[in-house]
Amino acid sequence: MELHPAGHHVCSPGLNVGIVPTIADIVISIVYFTSVFSAWFGLIIFVCMSLYLTLTIFITEWRTKYRRDMNTRDNEAKSRAVDSLLNFETVKYYNAESYEVNRFNNAIVKYQVSEWKVSASLGLLNQTQNLVIGLGLLAGSLLCAYFVTENKLQVGDFVLFGTYIIQLYTPLNWFGTYYRMIQNSFVDMENMFELFHEEQEVKDVVNASDLRLEAGRIEFENVHFSYIDGKEILQDVSFSVMPGQTLALVGPSGSGKSTIIRLLFRFYDVRGGCIRIDGQDISQVKQASLRAHIGVVPQDTVLFNDTIANNIRYGRTLATDQEVQEAARAADIHDRILSFPDGYNTQVGERGLKLSGGEKQRVAIARTILKGPHIILLDEATSALDTETERNIQASLAKVCAHRTTIVVAHRLSTVVGADQILVLKDGHIVERGRHEELLQKGGVYAGMWLQQQTRDDSESKEHSTEKPQSSKKAS
Repeated sequence: MELHPAGHHVCSPGLNVGIVPTIADIVISIVYFTSVFSAWFGLIIFVCMSLYLTLTIFITEWRTKYRRDMNTRDNEAKSRAVDSLLNFETVKYYNAESYEVNRFNNAIVKYQVSEWKVSASLGLLNQTQNLVIGLGLLAGSLLCAYFVTENKLQVGDFVLFGTYIIQLYTPLNWFGTYYRMIQNSFVDMENMFELFHEEQEVKDVVNASDLRLEAGRIEFENVHFSYIDGKEILQDVSFSVMPGQTLALVGPSGSGKSTIIRLLFRFYDVRGGCIRIDGQDISQVKQASLRAHIGVVPQDTVLFNDTIANNIRYGRTLATDQEVQEAARAADIHDRILSFPDGYNTQVGERGLKLSGGEKQRVAIARTILKGPHIILLDEATSALDTETERNIQASLAKVCAHRTTIVVAHRLSTVVGADQILVLKDGHIVERGRHEELLQKGGVYAGMWLQQQTRDDSESKEHSTEKPQSSKKAS
């Protein structure tokens, strides 16, 4: 029978303390009853104890698959709930509340079925153990009663046998409980063990040194990279950014612009070639020291479910409130924050859902400004902003990026006309490079992209201008 002792913790010393006396008791009982009573009694005790331990181990191992399946179903149900709650906007956009409820209900039903299998298999284990104990006690008692009728044993011997056997089964119950608890604990920790065996994609080399940032010169030399074997994202990319200069990366989607940002921040290691900062190969320096000198404003900003002040302070956790506010002013969001009822103590919600896209982007910019890095990477940093706010932030970013090496990934070419160097990427290659005026004179890919954007902007402005008189006529 399985016991559930309160206040006992499973550990190897305790398990050893429980097993050794139990084995000693079994050996002593077999020797004693064989020598004093009869060899039949020793045989009964040996068979029952061996059968008890064997069945306990076998059934416990067999029911492990049900415990593992229950954990999987539990994870699925929780993941389903968290995923639907975090993406509640998408659920409401498509009126899919009932669909998500049904998915979650199905996951819960599967978990309950798996849980029932775990409980049923535990009941089977307990009943099997009780059956073995009962059969052993019955066989020994009948044999002992027979010897009493034959005057080979006394009534006291009968009581001695029954009492001893019951005392002997008690530590076996504890052994079964300990073994089951340890087995369950290992199954529950399987996911954690799998994480321990996961190999890091990016590792610091042995005896890696800290990055010694002197001026901030960035060099890409014949860089090759691919996320999947056989499909290169970057092919023989080479360029350099002088200290304090601004480099712009433009080109169609999938050309490798954001990949260059990720490689420089060392989310991945290059497949070929080399990336250097101030002459130091970034694959030979510590990742922490590299990232300490680089600030990134990503295209998709995700905020913590915390106050605005703490989200900005994440750029430098020891910053004062005054420094946080100065960073917010530089990102053109200070006045907007003060308009909220709780000001800088306003909770932004899960992933910043209580803020608009432009507000989240400005918080990310303020966070990077607060970090004060020597190298700044802007990945479509103003893509979610309106034209007026974009101009204000561009002016702020110009001040922040002054005297700092900057790499800008841009979709709107109008935001990078002042860059010191513009690289045009296509299919993983640099097809053009130069300043804005030089590239326009070439009449190549960049000039075509510029013409397309200008035509689109002109058409949008004409549509906007024609809408105003119509709205005024309707109003009149």
